[in-house]
Formats: sequence, structure tokens, C-alpha cells
Amino acid sequence: MLRNSTILILVLFIASVNGYGQKTDSKAKDETMIRANVKQMETGWNAHDGKAFAAPFTADADYIVVNGMHAKGRDEIEKGHTGIFTTIYKDSRNAETIKSVRFLRKDVAVVHVEWNLEFTVGETRKGHALSTMIMTKDNGKWSIAAFQNTSIQPTGGK
Repeated sequence: MLRNSTILILVLFIASVNGYGQKTDSKAKDETMIRANVKQMETGWNAHDGKAFAAPFTADADYIVVNGMHAKGRDEIEKGHTGIFTTIYKDSRNAETIKSVRFLRKDVAVVHVEWNLEFTVGETRKGHALSTMIMTKDNGKWSIAAFQNTSIQPTGGK
């Protein structure tokens, strides 16, 4: 009887460890897909391609620009970025650094990304912002459902 109990405990332990490993692998895969969405935004920006920049967003995404303007939907996000890529940000470069990815549920994540922008308007200027993204997973695909961009102001009188 003791031998059967020991075997049962061992089998349950192995099953629980295996289940944990599968959850960890799934979470790592999800995080990789989320990070790819952010990279897609950066790549689209640096190619000055509004369609590529907007591709990771849901069709009905909410996008709050650093100045507080609100764009609704992927098409509007694409149109707005196509406009700025042909004017003020036509020679710009933007670099992302993902600060955190936190899963609120298995199909919802909040992502914080720091952006460093360089552009020229008469002289070279720099912008620094922190964005908060809410990403959702539908049919195995992660997309940005909401995006809030906030300018980071220099500190110490600089």
C-alpha cells in the first residue's frame, strides 16, 4: 500500500511540474509575440510606414497621442502616422525599450515601453516618452487594444 501511495504521489508531482512547464512555455511564447508587436511599431516608425506602424493594433484600438489627441481604430492610427511621417517626423528615428510586460489574464497584458525619438525641425531634437499598452489575445494573436503615450519631461532644470 505504501509503495502504491509513493508511486501516486510521484506521478502527481511529475504531472504538476509538467503542467507548470507548459504554462511557462506558453507565457514565454506570448511574451515573445507581444515583444514582436512593439518591435513592429518601431520598425514601421523607422521605415516611415504608417501601415506597418499600425499593423499591431486592433481594428477598433484606442490611441492617445502624447499631446492628448485620441485616434480611434487602426485605420485612423495608420492615417495619422502616414501624415506625420511625411511632415514633422519624415527624418525621425524612434527606439523602443520594453520596461515591463505584465499578464493581467492569460489573454490580456499591460506593457510599458520607453521611446527615444530623434527628429529634425530646423535643428535636431529629441523626445522621450513612456507608453502604456493594453494588449489582448484573440484567436492566438496578440494585438494592441489601447495605447497611451506620455511625454517624459527632463528633470533637474535640464
